[in-house]
Amino acid sequence: MHTPWGNVQVSDAHVHFLSHSFVKALAQQKGQPDNVEGLLTHLGWDAPPQDNSALGTAWAAELDRHGVSRSVLMASLPEQESSAADAVRAHPMRFFGYFMFNPKLPDAMNRATKAFDELGMKGLCLFPAMHHYSVRDELMEPIYALAENRKNIVVFVHCGVLTVGFRKKLGLPSKFDMSFSNPIDLHRVALDHPRLNFVIPHFGAGYFREALMLGDLAPNVYMDTSGTNSWIKYHLPGIQLTDVFRKSLEVYGPSRLLFGSDSSFFPRGWNRTIFDAQVEALRSIQADAETARAIFGQNLNRLLISS
Repeated sequence: MHTPWGNVQVSDAHVHFLSHSFVKALAQQKGQPDNVEGLLTHLGWDAPPQDNSALGTAWAAELDRHGVSRSVLMASLPEQESSAADAVRAHPMRFFGYFMFNPKLPDAMNRATKAFDELGMKGLCLFPAMHHYSVRDELMEPIYALAENRKNIVVFVHCGVLTVGFRKKLGLPSKFDMSFSNPIDLHRVALDHPRLNFVIPHFGAGYFREALMLGDLAPNVYMDTSGTNSWIKYHLPGIQLTDVFRKSLEVYGPSRLLFGSDSSFFPRGWNRTIFDAQVEALRSIQADAETARAIFGQNLNRLLISS
C-alpha cells in the first residue's frame, strides 16, 4: 500500500469475523431467533453469507480493494472458532484465524486444542471482564501451557474499557466486570510463560500507563493499535494519538506494536479511516520507514508465520 514511507505491506492484526451464525446467536440472545433480518436492518449491517468461506472471500476482496496484504479474522463469540477457520481454509495466504475463548465453558481445554491443532487457529482471545475470571486464575495455566508448546501462536487479552456498540444498540445486557481488566494482572503470567507472546489491544483501552508498565517489564507482551482509541478521553487533557504512539515506541519499541483497524461488518468493510489516522500520527512524530513497515505488517507476520 502506498504511504508516506513508500510502498508498505499492511497486515491488519484486528478484524472481527461476524459470521451468519454469529448474527443468529445475537438474535437468539435478543429473544428473537426468527428475526435475523430485522436485527440486521436495525444495526445497518449487510447479511453475512451463510457459507463462511464466502464471507472470507468477501473479506479478501475488501482487503484487495484497499491494498491490504493479510489480516487476522477473529471469531467473536465463544464456540464459533470453526467459522473463522472456514474462511482461513479458503484463503490461507490472506488470513490468520483467532478465536474467542471462555475458559469457564465445558470442555474448554479440548476446544482450544482442536482450534490450534485441527483448525489451524493462530490466536486465542481472552475477554476476562466479559467472562468474569482473572488471567492469573489457576484454570488458565493449562491453556497457557497448551499455547506455549505450539509455534507462532499468540494469546490476545482484552484489557481496559470494554464496550460493544452493537450490543448497546440492540439493548442487550453487557454485564462486564472491569475488576478483571487491568493489564498488570498479566505481569506474572507473561514472566511465567516467556516463550508465549501476548497481545494487548487498543493500547490497553484506558489502562495505557499500566500497559506501558507491563510492556517494559515483560518483553513477550505486544500492543495492538486498533480502533478509534476513544479511551484517550479518560486521560489528562491534551493527550493525542501522536502522544500515544510516541510513548508506546519509547517503551515497546517499533518491534512490539501491531497495527489493527478493528474492522467488523459490511457495508463499512475495512475501516480505512483508522489506518489513515494512524499513518498521520506516525508521520507527525517523524517515524522512519523501518518503524512504519514493522508496525503496519512485519511484526504480525513475524509472530504468526513460521520462518
